[in-house]
Amino acid sequence: MTGRLSKKLYKRELEVLQAELVDMQAWVQATGARIVVIFEGRDAAGKGSTISRVSQYLNPRVTKVVALPTPTEREKTQWYFQRYVAHLPTAGEIVLMDRSWYNRAGVERVMGYCTNAEYHRFLHQAPLFERMLVEDGIMLFKYWFSVSDVEQEKRFRSRNEDPMRRWKLSPNDVLSITRWEDYSRAKDTMFVHTDIPEARWFEVDNEDKRRGRINMISHLLSRIPYEVVERDPIDIPARPKSGGYERPPREQSALVPDYAAELERREREGAGEG
Repeated sequence: MTGRLSKKLYKRELEVLQAELVDMQAWVQATGARIVVIFEGRDAAGKGSTISRVSQYLNPRVTKVVALPTPTEREKTQWYFQRYVAHLPTAGEIVLMDRSWYNRAGVERVMGYCTNAEYHRFLHQAPLFERMLVEDGIMLFKYWFSVSDVEQEKRFRSRNEDPMRRWKLSPNDVLSITRWEDYSRAKDTMFVHTDIPEARWFEVDNEDKRRGRINMISHLLSRIPYEVVERDPIDIPARPKSGGYERPPREQSALVPDYAAELERREREGAGEG
């Protein structure tokens, strides 16, 4: 990576790619395709913000973001992949997974949340599970977001100082700083066992989030054989003449206070004082 992508170029290309995503979604609906996109990577690697850019203009009834919480006690007794199966797409749907079944190969392995037997069973079953998905017609794409240890710590500190984003920082996230090499080894082992021809892993260098987002979205679109679907034009009818309806007096309704007007008043007063 050479440097930070300019904001102007980033915004211009992002708009183009997002328009293509809308076309791709229309093709998915028209053809009944099923798509799963997995977003994995280190903590603070920029998975969530990339998902936001991917889904920004897409129909949430068609493109669903799945970010599962910690499994319940009941889910812990199920087949490991069982709770993920419920979120797989049906015809005409796209599922974006903000983390996935690969939790077992990453945080669960490193933090000791699963046994050695459960971990090795996962490494054996994951390729089998994914081959079955692809064999059944699901298009499965797996992206690993990479970031350096220096940049990760920088983002952690930025989140910790920002009240609006502090919720993104968990105790496990902070511990990942002290377990950097453990996570690296876990990721390398995961790739060895699960980077299969039917569902390859693709790494996204996300040291610069602008570059990473553009690169990931462009690559995803290049991997889906979509075509532009001609949509039937929609005619907006002329509004009919009034039939005598009279709206009840506004004072009978509980209106939201005009907070915007209060802001304008304060702005005027502040300008006058200046």
